Amino acid sequence: MKLLYRILFLAAVLAVLAIGVLFSVQNTATVPLDLLVIALPERSIALWVLLAFTLGGLVGMLTSVGVVWKLRASLLRANRQLRKQEKHLARTSEKAADSPAGVTKEEEAAA
Repeated sequence: MKLLYRILFLAAVLAVLAIGVLFSVQNTATVPLDLLVIALPERSIALWVLLAFTLGGLVGMLTSVGVVWKLRASLLRANRQLRKQEKHLARTSEKAADSPAGVTKEEEAAA
């Protein structure tokens, strides 16, 4: 199964690279890029598009890493709270088993 996954991943990477190369070869017109505060020199339009695509992918990956870290931290907190509640439940169950007829000491004091 891992071999099939690797082959498919490699095929996808090669396909993306091939499409990028074909896109670059077909779009050779040069255009300047003006970003309001800075004017970049004339370069191939394919270069600007591929750079924008790559930058967008990197920003998306960085954003998703932040979300994943946040979710993992939340999961760790939830697991800690679950263990704490399980210990409390185990102690409460032991106390109930030690008292006669399953009556807890708090219930005995209230009666």
